[in-house]
This record gives sequence, C-alpha cells and structure tokens, in this order.
Amino acid sequence: MTKIVRRRTAGIVAALAVTTLVAAGCSDDNKDDASKASDTSSSQAADSSGAADSDKSDSDMGGDVKVKSASGEEVTLTGAIAAKYSSATEKQKTDLGDALTGADASGTGENGVSFQQFDGGVITSKGDTAYITWGKIRDAWNVKRGTDGEPSEDGKGGSAGPLGAPTSDETDEGDMKKSTFENGEITYDTKTQKVEVTVDGKTVAAE
Repeated sequence: MTKIVRRRTAGIVAALAVTTLVAAGCSDDNKDDASKASDTSSSQAADSSGAADSDKSDSDMGGDVKVKSASGEEVTLTGAIAAKYSSATEKQKTDLGDALTGADASGTGENGVSFQQFDGGVITSKGDTAYITWGKIRDAWNVKRGTDGEPSEDGKGGSAGPLGAPTSDETDEGDMKKSTFENGEITYDTKTQKVEVTVDGKTVAAE
C-alpha cells in the first residue's frame, strides 16, 4: 500500500513539473511574440516616418530661385528655369555667371518659350522642359536672322528666329560642342574657334 501511495505521489509531482514547464514555455513564447510584434510595429512606424519624410522632400523640391545680377539686383527664377538652374553643377552655375537684366534679358515669347539670359549662357523652357545654351552657341542663336536663316537686322533672334527653341543641352564630341534647335543646330569647334549654324539643313553665316 505504501508503495502505491509513493508511486501516485511521484506521478503527481511529475505531472505538476510538466505543467510548470509548459506554462513557462508558453510564457516565453508569448514574450517572444510580443517582442516580435513590438519590433514589427516599430519597423512599420519607421517605414511610415520614412515615407512621410520622402513625401515631404518631394513636395519641397522646386520653387523659385533667387540669383544676383551684375548690378547686384536680385532676379527671381521660376518654374522649369528655376528647376534647371537648381540642378546645375556648381561649375555650370559659375560658368553661367550673373543673370542679365533688361527688356531682352528674360521673358516669355508668343511661342510659349520662356528664357533667362546670363553672362555665359541662357536657360530656356517650354512647358516643364528646360535647356542651357552656352557661350558662342548662345551668341549665334541670339543673332537676328531672316526666314532663310541668314543674319538680318530686320529678322528675329533666339527662339523667335528661324532656328526656333532649343531641343537639347549642349553636347561634347572631342573639340566640338553642339546644341540642337527645333529647325537646326549650332556647333562650336573649341580648337579652331569656328561656329557653324545650320537652319533647315542649310549652312548659313554665324553672324
């Protein structure tokens, strides 16, 4: 009889021990699950915060840009022209130099092309697209020309002239720099200093 009691007691003790271990295991699992849930929540919160920062950054991009003219006057760039200036490298901004002022220095033509002239080039835009036209090429583009493309005091220059608006930024191939326009192209050979203007497939005088 004593042996039977002892066996039953041992069995009860063993059962209690198993129950305790299972309870402890469940408690640990619950802690792990809670920890994972907390980590997931924190990760989601961080992702949400990052997305909010990204949205804020996108919404803050663009806007007006204020630059100085040679006279110290402040010139405000807007729209695509401001965005193009902002995206330019520091060297490009240095090469552009001061913004020009005056009646022919900036504006929007009847063809919808907006422009801002600088010492070293011009930024033009049509809609959301803007280009920079530089130095000698800009100067040849600004020359007043007749409908045949030849220089003429009675003609028009820039985007209102026969070349039309720029359709590319300046490209480099060896010593040759080139900008394309709606109705032609202008190249500048940095080695020979020669400027060549082509209007509707015909080579015309540069100036």
